[in-house]
Amino acid sequence: MSAVRSLRKLSKAALLGATPRGSLPDAIEHVAKVHRAHHPGADLRPLRRAYVLAESSHRGQMRKSGEPYITHPLAVTLLLAQLGAETTTLTASLLHDTVEDTDVTLDQVREEFGEEVSYLVDGVTKLEKVDYGTAAEPETFRKMLVAAGNDVRVMSIKLADRLHNMRTLGVMRPEKQARIAKVTRDVLIPLAERLGVQALKSELEDLVFAILHPEEHAATRELIREHVGRPDPLTGIATEVRRMLREAGIVAQVLIRPRHVVSVHRLRLKRGELGACDFGRLLILVGEDADCYAVLGELHTCFTPVISEFKDFIAAPKFNLYQSLHTAIADTDGRVAEVLVRTHRMHRVAEAGVVALGDPHATASSDGGAAEGAETAPPAGAGGAAGSAGSEAAPGERADPTRPGWLSRLLEWQSHAPDSNTFWAELRDELAQDREITVYCAVPGPESTGGGALPLPAGATCVDAAYARLGEAGHRCIGARVNGRLTSLTTPLRDGDALQLFLEPGSGNPSGPSPEWLDHVRTPAARIAIRQWQAAHAQPAADRPGEPGRLGRPGQTGQPRRSRGKRSRATGCPAPSGEAAVSAGAAAAPSVPSAPSAPEEPAADSPFPGASGATAAENTPVVPGHPGTPVRLARCCTPVPTDSVTGFPVRGGAVTVHRDTCQSVARMVSAGRTALAVRWEQGAVGCRVTLWAESFSRPHLLADLTEIIAAQGAAVVSAEVEPPREQRVRHTYTLQLPDAAGLPALMRAMQQVPGVYDVTRAVRQAAAG
Repeated sequence: MSAVRSLRKLSKAALLGATPRGSLPDAIEHVAKVHRAHHPGADLRPLRRAYVLAESSHRGQMRKSGEPYITHPLAVTLLLAQLGAETTTLTASLLHDTVEDTDVTLDQVREEFGEEVSYLVDGVTKLEKVDYGTAAEPETFRKMLVAAGNDVRVMSIKLADRLHNMRTLGVMRPEKQARIAKVTRDVLIPLAERLGVQALKSELEDLVFAILHPEEHAATRELIREHVGRPDPLTGIATEVRRMLREAGIVAQVLIRPRHVVSVHRLRLKRGELGACDFGRLLILVGEDADCYAVLGELHTCFTPVISEFKDFIAAPKFNLYQSLHTAIADTDGRVAEVLVRTHRMHRVAEAGVVALGDPHATASSDGGAAEGAETAPPAGAGGAAGSAGSEAAPGERADPTRPGWLSRLLEWQSHAPDSNTFWAELRDELAQDREITVYCAVPGPESTGGGALPLPAGATCVDAAYARLGEAGHRCIGARVNGRLTSLTTPLRDGDALQLFLEPGSGNPSGPSPEWLDHVRTPAARIAIRQWQAAHAQPAADRPGEPGRLGRPGQTGQPRRSRGKRSRATGCPAPSGEAAVSAGAAAAPSVPSAPSAPEEPAADSPFPGASGATAAENTPVVPGHPGTPVRLARCCTPVPTDSVTGFPVRGGAVTVHRDTCQSVARMVSAGRTALAVRWEQGAVGCRVTLWAESFSRPHLLADLTEIIAAQGAAVVSAEVEPPREQRVRHTYTLQLPDAAGLPALMRAMQQVPGVYDVTRAVRQAAAG
C-alpha cells in the first residue's frame, strides 16, 4: 500500500504547473531531499534539467495503471536515491525511457547531459521487437550486460526499473505477470545478488514469490502475521546484548532485522517448525573493523555460541562485496538468535552493493561524482573479490567493481554464443551458480601465465579453468596438477586451490576436447567452446581414425594401437606411424646385456673391466688399489659421473657401484657387507644414464622428447614406453651423454616438453633380503 500511496503522490506532483526557473519541481523535491542525505554537496541542476526533459517528452503518456508515465522514471530514481546513487546515475534514471518511448534521441541526451549519461541511457534502452522479433528480449539483456562491462551503473538502473514494474504488475494479465516474474527470477534477481544490491533483491524475491507461488506466499505471510501478534523474544536478547556491549565499552547499535517473506519460507523448508527467534536476526553496527571482532568476542563470552553458525565474511568477503560476521548465540533460556556484525560502511554496501560505490570511473580526489562517492569506498579486503582480475587501485583511487570475475566471464563467453537462444539458456545457467571460488592457475611453457587468481563458479572443474584462462587454447589441455597432485581434468576445484595446467604443443592441430568434458563443465565459456569444436570436427563414427587419447578419455591412449598392452622398445620395434625415429644411435648402440649379479645384490648393468677395458674411454668408476677389477653400475640407482658412489664386492670378483643415497647401500652395510671406495675417471666418450619421464598421453610425445634429447647432445641407447595407466605414461630412456655435467640441463629440457610433468633418474626397488 505504501508503494501505491507514493505513486499517487508522484502522480499529483507530476501534474502540477511549472516551477520558477532555477528551483526544483515539486515532483523531484522528495528525490532531491533523499539524495542530499547521502551526498550533501551534490549539484542538483542536472536533476532539474533531466526532469524537465523527461516530463515534457512523456507528457500525455499513461501507464496501464492509469498514472502519468512520468511517475515511473520518478519512482525508479527515488529507489536509486534511497540506495545512495550519485547524481549521474539519478540523471540517467530520470531519462532512461525517453529514447525508447519518446521522440528524444540519444544524440540529444549526449549533447545536453554528456557522454556518461548518454551511455547509461543507451545501456538500458530496449531493442525493438520489429527488428529482432523473439530475440529482442535476450539481445536486450546481452546489450545491457555488455554495457555494464564498462559501467556497472547500467545494471543498477535496470534493477530499479524492474522493481518498480514488479510493484505495479497487478494491472497485467496473469500470463504476462507469470512470464515477467520468471525472467525476473531467473535473470534479474541473480544479477541483484551478484551486484550485492540486497535491498532490491529481497523485494524482488517477495514479489516474484507472490506471483509464481501464491499459496505458499499467503501461508508464509500468515505465519509472519501470527508472529507479529506475539511478544518477540529477540527484543529481550537485544536488550541483553546492548547492556553487555555498554559494559565492555564498545559503541554499537543493536537492531532487530526482520526476515522478508522468502527468507522465512526458505528457513521453514530447511528447519520445518520455526521457533520464536527465527523470524528475524540481530544486526549489530559498529564503527571499525576491529570493533566487529571485539563484539564477537563479547558475544561468545557472555552467551553460548553455536559454532557451526559462525562465518567470517570480513576476512573473506563474498564475491558480491558482502562483508559481515555471522554467528548464533543461545541465552540462558536456550533461545537461539542469529547475529550479524558489521560496520556502518559494510552495512551500506551490504544493502546497496555497487550502487553505494558511486561512479566507477572517478577518483576520490576528483570533483563531482567522485566527491559524492568518497565516503562509500569498498570495504577493506573487497577489492580482490570484486575488482578486475589482476588490477589494483592506484593511490587515491578505490578498487573498481565494474568488472567482477563473474561479469568478466560472462562478457567473454557471450561474444562466442552463436545465437540468441544459446545466449539466453547459458545466461540463465551461469546466473544459477550462486557461489564463486578463486583458484590460482599457472600454465607452464610458452603460454605461461604465472599463478594468477582466477575466479570461477563453485563446482567448476579443471576444464572450466583451462577455458577461462586460455580461451580456445583450452582445447590443448591434456592434464592438470592440483595442490601438487596429479588429477583428472574433470576434478571439481575448491576455493584456494593451486592449479597447474599442462598443454600439448601449439604447433599443428590439437587433438581436441574429450566429449565427456561436457558432462563435467560448469561454465558457459567451456560448454560453448567444446560444442563449437565438436561441430567443426564432426565426422561419422565409422570414419574416425584411432586418434590418440587424452586424460579423461577412457579406452584411448597416446600410443599407436599396436603398442597397447605391451612394452614398446625403441630398439626392437619400428618407429610408430607419424613419430620420429627414437635416435640414429638407438640401433647402432643397443643396450649392453647385464652381467649376472649375486643373488643378494640388486641387479647391475654396464660392466667396466677396469682401465684396460674396451670402454675405458667413458667416464668410468674405478676401485683405488684394485686395478683391473671389473666394475658394474647398479641398475637400482644408475650412478653417473660426479655422483658420490660406493662399491660392494660380488661373486666373480666384480664390484657393483651404487650411489651413496641408494637404499641398497644402507641395507647392505647394515648386513655387514664390505664397502669399497670408488672414484670416477674422466674419459673422452662421456657417460651413460637411465631416466624416467612421466607424462600425460598425447600424440607425438615420443618424437618431441627424442628431438629435445638430441638437441641436448645426448644419444638414445634404448627407450621403453610402458602401456598407459589412467591416461599417464612412463618412458624409460637409456642415454649416452658427452659429459655428465650436462645431465641437469637435459632433465630440465625434457620436463619442459608439453605433457611431461616429471623427469627423474631411474631407481629400481632393491629386492628384500
